This record gives sequence, C-alpha cells and structure tokens, in this order.
Amino acid sequence: MDKLFQSKWFIRVISLVLAITLYLFVTVETNPGQNESRIETTSSKETEVIDEVPLEIKIDAENYVVSGVPEHVKVSLEGKTSVLTPIVRQQSFTVFVDLRELEEGSHTVEVEYDNIPKEVNAYIEPKTIDVQIEKRAMQEFSVDVDITNLDKLPVGYELGEPSVDPETVTIVSSQEVIDQIAMVKVFVDVTDLRESIRNKELPIIVYDAQGNDLNVRVEPSSVTVSMDVDRPSTKVPLDVKTKGKLPDKFEIDKMEAVEEIEIFGRRDVLDEVKEISTEEIDLSEIESSGAIEVPLNLPEGIAVNDEKIKVDITLKESKVFKEIPIEIKGEGDQKVVFKHPEDGTISVTAIGLDTLMEELEESEIIASIDVTNTDSDKESRVNISIEGPKDFKFDAEPKKVTVEVNE
Repeated sequence: MDKLFQSKWFIRVISLVLAITLYLFVTVETNPGQNESRIETTSSKETEVIDEVPLEIKIDAENYVVSGVPEHVKVSLEGKTSVLTPIVRQQSFTVFVDLRELEEGSHTVEVEYDNIPKEVNAYIEPKTIDVQIEKRAMQEFSVDVDITNLDKLPVGYELGEPSVDPETVTIVSSQEVIDQIAMVKVFVDVTDLRESIRNKELPIIVYDAQGNDLNVRVEPSSVTVSMDVDRPSTKVPLDVKTKGKLPDKFEIDKMEAVEEIEIFGRRDVLDEVKEISTEEIDLSEIESSGAIEVPLNLPEGIAVNDEKIKVDITLKESKVFKEIPIEIKGEGDQKVVFKHPEDGTISVTAIGLDTLMEELEESEIIASIDVTNTDSDKESRVNISIEGPKDFKFDAEPKKVTVEVNE
C-alpha cells in the first residue's frame, strides 16, 4: 500500500479525478439556473386558440335534416410545444357532432373531436349545442334574376332578358323550412356594365317572405347567368343654336357642322328624340372666323360618343375706305367739274372674309365715272363704278355724283 501511495502515476490519477470533481462542483454552483431552464423547456406547455374551426355534421342525410348547428366553433389546444405546433399548423383534427343515433326532435348534443393526441388537452366552445332534427324534404324552385344598381348602368346601354342555367334548383331542408321559402334568387350587379354577360356563375340565395336568408341546402348551389348588353343607336339632325349679335362690322358668311349625329339610348327613349341641338353660341363673343367646340344639349337618357361638336364659323367683315378719288373716263378735251361731292372723292365700303380684309389696300380700290354720253354745259348725275379684288364686294357712298362737263 505504501508503495502505491508513493507511485507517481497513482498520484497523477488521483489529482486528475479531484480536479474534474472540483470543476463540476464549481460549474453547478455558478450556473444553477441553466439546469433548471433545461428542465422547464422540456416540460413547458402552451395554449393555442383557433377561432373558426369547421363543425362537421354526422347524420343520416338521406332521411333527416338538422338545424341549429353553427358552421364554426372555437377550439383551444393545450400541450407541449413540440406536440402542439404541428397540430395547429396542419389542422389535421376534426370537430363534429354525431347525430346518427338520434330521432326526430330537439336534442342537446356534445361537440366532439378526433385526431387530437391524448397528451394534448382540447377545449371547445360551445361545448354543447341545441339542435332540431327533422324529416328530410325536398322541392324544386325556379331561380329568379335580380338586377342591382340599374341606375348605375351607363347611359345609352340597354339590358336584354337574362337566361339562367339551370332554370330550377332543388332545395333540401325540413318541410317546415321549405314552406317558408318565398324567393330563390341570384343577383347581377350592372354597375358600369358595358359588355354582355356570358355564363357567369352566381351563388343562389334563398329568402322567406320577410326577406330573411334561409339556411338550406341548394342543389346545385350556383347557376350560370347570361345576358345581352346592347347599345341601341340612331341618327338625328343637328341644330346649331345661337344667341346675341355679332359686332357691327361682322356678319356670318356660313356656319358649318355635321348635319346628323349618332345618339345612343334605350329604344323607347330614342323613339322620342327628333333632333339634337347644341348649347347656344354667343355671337357677341365671336371676333374672327374659325372652329369652336360647342357642348351638345342632350335629353335625359341619351348619350353620344363625344359630348362636344365642332362648328366652323366663317365671318364677313365690312370696312369703310374714305376719300377714294374718282377717276374720269371719256373726258377727252372736255373739262369736268365735280358739283357734288365737290372734292371728287367718295367713301367705299368693302365687304369680304375677315381673314382677307387685313390684306386689302386702299390703292386696290378704284372708283370711276364715264362722262362719254354726258350733255355739255349742264349738270348731270353719273353712276359711280367701283373696281377691286374679286374676293370682295364694294359699295359706294354716294352711288352717283353730280358733274358739269364744259367744252
């Protein structure tokens, strides 16, 4: 034994064992919470709540129907996180009421569940429900189409007669509920509808006489609806309206717009429209030739592709040129004396398109008289002739002059 204690290897082994023991002791004392945490994590529980879990009904559906069963129930699950997480994520469990062994009448039944592990606690709200079991009845009903938001159908569009496929459906419920059925409908919203509807699938809604929804089984639960959407049109004359007066120097040479306009609306409305007029054009605001856009005055229920129309207005302008000298033709060796007007000038009014008027020069206007056949030594009244550019008309004032021709 003494030799053993004196052995270097023995002493080394003993020292190593003591060192390890001391290390473990210090570690446990320094971090006591870590071990406790591991224990708590392994055994921790949590609760998950699922608000809307579908409630299944097990019943002899060939012979019975039931009322009073909610569509969903609330399920609370409590258990270890490792077990609970996949159950909640996959929702592989089912919740149901089993009515297969019950007869007609009122019953209070328990809501049951399946496929939930034993180590998970399940709490269902409500835990029990009151149900009414009745003999199964069935009846065929015609499906009506109800058009909604008809006032929001675009102006000018017209709806055809809707068709439903199938035209009838079978409703399954108790006879008491079937006797309450007043309407079996689908709804078509025509807000901003501009194209025909083709085979649109719509759910069926069943109402009692007070307009309350009835929770019944409908076979099939939806139908397809088709409906033509038309845009009837016709062409009518266009009447361009005006008001007021042009400035004094202008007159209208021509006012041009389309003779007819295409209008859209329901056929019964179109039949009442004989013409479409524009809003009144205020002539007092017209200062030159050109095209203007004028709003149309549309009757209620009538639409057009463009609510404004282009009107081309061409103006004639009158301009007075004063002191135009009168040229004398056929004078020869005779002397012509102007008696009236004494200065031998007149005023000439030129009338032409306003777009050309600013280019007309006074020098282009020639006033003249012909005294070839005028008696000598006496006063004579002679017509004045006016010549100028062909795009204008001219009016002299005065139209005649008084002259005296002397030998």
